[in-house]
Amino acid sequence: MRAPKRIELKKIQEVASLLIPLQGQSILLPNVTVAEIVPVSQVQLVENAPLWYIGNCEWRELVVPVLSLEALNGESKPSLGARARFAVLNTTGIHADFPFMAIVTQGLPRLARVSEDEISELEDAENRAYDLMHVSWAGEHTVIPNIPAIEQTFLEYLHSND
Repeated sequence: MRAPKRIELKKIQEVASLLIPLQGQSILLPNVTVAEIVPVSQVQLVENAPLWYIGNCEWRELVVPVLSLEALNGESKPSLGARARFAVLNTTGIHADFPFMAIVTQGLPRLARVSEDEISELEDAENRAYDLMHVSWAGEHTVIPNIPAIEQTFLEYLHSND
């Protein structure tokens, strides 16, 4: 009779993430959330869309909605200047016909290897509607956005305009 094998749980040491610059702030997302960072392409405007819905872009032969996290949170819509990019994000899968969305960034993201001892919640920071949490990572103040809430808002907008 053999002795049972011990199962050891390995603690995740770090999460490969991206620090993405927006207008006036940055956001922190795990790499698996970001499908691709692409140059700004032609945006097809959507008539009577809310301020936060910039329009649609074509990415890998798919039509992807381009959203502004800043405008969702009640700030001014970002410009599509020379440094702007689209961060194409994988959605959480709450709707099969909505696999990707894009947000406007203000430059290229930086790789961030996030470990438990380098990140802490900033409890005195006030979350806006689409902020999940304000954090300090490696001494930098950044925001983790509430991706499911952003998706839900977009889907509600789509269904209200069917």
